[in-house]
Amino acid sequence: MRRNDPGPDAARAWGSLATVEGGAGPGLLERGLLTGSAEPHRGVLTSGAADQLAALVARAAHAPMGLIHFVQQGRLRLYGGWGMSGFWDEIADVPIEESLAAIVRRTDGPVLVTDLSADDRVPPGQTGAYLGQPVRDRNGAVLGICCACDRRPREWSADEVAAVAEAAQVCTLLITEQLARHEIDQQRRFLDAVLDSLHDGVTACDADGKVVFVNERMRAMWGEAGLPGEIPAADGLTDAGGRPLTRDDLGLFRALRGDHLRDEEVILHGPDRRTRHYLVDAHPITGPDGRTVGAVQAVQDVTRRRRVERFRTCELAVTTALAEAPSIEAAGPRVLEAVVGTLDWVHAELWLVDAAAGVVRSAARWSAPGWQAGIDVPVDLPFGQGLAGRAWQVGKPLWIRDVGQPQSLISEETAASSRLHAALAVPVREGFETLGVLTVFADTVEDPEDELLALMSGIAAHIGQFVERRMVDDLQRQLNRSKNEYLALIGHELRTPLTSISAYTELLREADEATLLAEGPRLLEVIDRNTNQLRYIINELMELSALDAGHADLQLTPMDLAEVVRDSLAKARAAVHGDALVIDDDLPDQLVLPGDRKRLSQVVDNLLGNAVKYSPDGGHIEVSLKAAGRAAELAVSDTGLGVSTDEREKMFTGLYRTSRARDQAIPGTGLGLTLSRAVVSRHHGSIELVDHEGAGTTVLVRLPMDAR
Repeated sequence: MRRNDPGPDAARAWGSLATVEGGAGPGLLERGLLTGSAEPHRGVLTSGAADQLAALVARAAHAPMGLIHFVQQGRLRLYGGWGMSGFWDEIADVPIEESLAAIVRRTDGPVLVTDLSADDRVPPGQTGAYLGQPVRDRNGAVLGICCACDRRPREWSADEVAAVAEAAQVCTLLITEQLARHEIDQQRRFLDAVLDSLHDGVTACDADGKVVFVNERMRAMWGEAGLPGEIPAADGLTDAGGRPLTRDDLGLFRALRGDHLRDEEVILHGPDRRTRHYLVDAHPITGPDGRTVGAVQAVQDVTRRRRVERFRTCELAVTTALAEAPSIEAAGPRVLEAVVGTLDWVHAELWLVDAAAGVVRSAARWSAPGWQAGIDVPVDLPFGQGLAGRAWQVGKPLWIRDVGQPQSLISEETAASSRLHAALAVPVREGFETLGVLTVFADTVEDPEDELLALMSGIAAHIGQFVERRMVDDLQRQLNRSKNEYLALIGHELRTPLTSISAYTELLREADEATLLAEGPRLLEVIDRNTNQLRYIINELMELSALDAGHADLQLTPMDLAEVVRDSLAKARAAVHGDALVIDDDLPDQLVLPGDRKRLSQVVDNLLGNAVKYSPDGGHIEVSLKAAGRAAELAVSDTGLGVSTDEREKMFTGLYRTSRARDQAIPGTGLGLTLSRAVVSRHHGSIELVDHEGAGTTVLVRLPMDAR
């Protein structure tokens, strides 16, 4: 040990000079300025400055050792020293109560000890001399100790006391400066944290227009818009009216010129072809002299809000179009126009399901104005084929990022010629039944968006409800129209045989014996014929009622419809043998579908019977059967009297006879087609009178080939 080096015990005692507990306030370490480490040469003062100041203290006091301590949580931390070689660990971190800090606490001022061993305030066993001055903050609270120590007893001169006091003041000045810097840094960090936590993007510039601050949200907004760098150029920016903006029109630079902006709308047409909407607030920053020293702007991304507003407008346009249109075919173009305009896509289509035929049929289409690409829209699509057919099959929305890619459900030729890319298909449903499909297309590649899917699903639901309501309204109108016709017809058809039965019964009652013998058999034959006619009508009506109410029993099992048609043709040909009537057929060897053989045989017999009955002067009957997609199509055509267009639907209302049939007194009840439609409907199929070239009639029946 060098001569002037103190021993470890003396060093521990001398080094333990600290603040007065309870009066010093928080220490530097507690205020975040010191690291809290027990390692020397760390803290407010750098290691060089602290050690140099400690050396100056020792030289000014003519002492072998100088120390600078600060306090934290009841312990002394060494942050500068001179003449302490070999004992740093001993005094770097010690409890206040085990040091001379008690003296500082009691005196709250300079402490001079000429002989530690003779001072009653010092614990026994200590030797040497001590001179300590408190280090205070700007409020006068003691933060630490600046002291000079000697291992031998000695006197301290006034100059030495003054020198250590001046050194303590230097420490105070350095601490005060560091505290000020710390507070400024804390305020800056606090402000940065607040600005970074905002949902608005904030940018500030100096008087020269140089950007000096950009918060994290602003950077994120630029990244979301696909813009590089820190300040976006004005390319692609417009105001709310669509006027292109220059760099000088940007809010930050307008504020630098003295403008105050509030909720100024700016629209960005980004490089990814997406449109983003922003609201800008911008204000100049003025200095104490009133001159502009910079500007600040806050930018709020309102793209989602604007999209919600557009979606609401779209839904309103759709509901308005549906409310004002008499049919889905009439409402379709207006609905699709609203959808295309809202999504900023280029093309949309509406398809309606024909379950009997197993296809979706095109009901409406719409392309954006100026869109010149030719889009080939087929008349119908089979179940599971094409985008609309697949959406019907899976019963849920389908999103395709790029229809030009393989396996996209649209041919590469169609995608290339139409310049379409992203596509979305949404089933139009009412309850558990799919009534149609809504499809929309974009000319860019798009990733799925939940909000857009929700909008399209909502629009599809509106369309489904409209279609269902129109179906119910149509049925209600048909029912109201048919009720009077039905009552009139049933009255006529029942009254005619009853009148004959009543009249001929009266003749039999009043006839004498000779008349009965001569005319009785003929009169009884007329009564019997009309009785059978009446029984037939009643049975048919009861059958029709049972089918309509769902009480009639149908056994849907795999059956060969081609075989049923061949059997009916054989009976029809036998019935017209010798007449001037030709019956041709075009049938497959086999066509199996789920059905009730007895009921479908009744339908075919009715159709062939009508074709024969309505060809009284002979002619040509053609019967064809084929598979069309997922449906079987049976067509029965004749060259007979024909049915006018306005009477076609009435043929299925029950007991209806065409004017031509009544004029030519062709027998019948008018119930055959009504019963046939009831049977076909129970098979989930359809039956209708379709256009026919020349004279005559064609009846088309569609039956699904898969089990429902």
